[in-house]
Amino acid sequence: MKARRSKPQELPEVNFSDWGDIRYLHLGTEWVQGSMRIDAPFEIELEYVQRMMAWLLFVEPSEVAKRHAMQLGLGAASLTKFCRKQLRMRTTAIELNPAVVAACRGWFKLPQDDAKLQVVIADAAEEVRAAQWQGQVHALQVDLYDHEAAAPVLDSAEFYADCRGVLAEDGCMTVNLFGRSSSYDRSVEKIAEAFGADALWAFKPTREGNTIVLAQRTPSRPKRERLAQQAEVVSARWGLPAPKWLRVFKPLQP
Repeated sequence: MKARRSKPQELPEVNFSDWGDIRYLHLGTEWVQGSMRIDAPFEIELEYVQRMMAWLLFVEPSEVAKRHAMQLGLGAASLTKFCRKQLRMRTTAIELNPAVVAACRGWFKLPQDDAKLQVVIADAAEEVRAAQWQGQVHALQVDLYDHEAAAPVLDSAEFYADCRGVLAEDGCMTVNLFGRSSSYDRSVEKIAEAFGADALWAFKPTREGNTIVLAQRTPSRPKRERLAQQAEVVSARWGLPAPKWLRVFKPLQP
């Protein structure tokens, strides 16, 4: 685990709660920042987090393990663990709060760093501009919310342009947008400014109000039949409900 210098700031306390066989991560409030099934710690429990894996629909399955995934915001480490353990990818997580990393290692089964896993304590806005990441990431997963969970902490066209810069030519970014519809619309406009409207795909909101937007570094429009084939493979290989995704996932621009 590496730390990058950033401006000192007051960070929220980190705690967890158990409800049945589910463990939830909190940042000092009742808002859920992530979860884990205690008897299946390396699977993804929340629906919206599963949808952040939609980039798998655009990748040849045999190539997945050769690729690099990066998470901006660790949460309960569901994405980080899944990419490292289930997909066997090189995985990098960027997290501002050292207490979140300690919580994930102590309570949520996040493995220690190794040859294919690196957790960096840093400000995501600064880290995505680092030269070492430019053009190096194939799956960038952005889930940046504070303890109040009202709107994304980083949500500017400039930030999304920096995210685009870390992506390989065939890379994808998935972003969790949670909040009022007006906030969602503004966020989508900023992502479109950085990526181009023809690069954007989106899910319908979950019941909890999370909407996942996918942005491609290089826009493509695979035929529905091709996506359906990919979805079946993703479901069979990794247990994700990808065939159901296609009912609620489409390009934002017809």
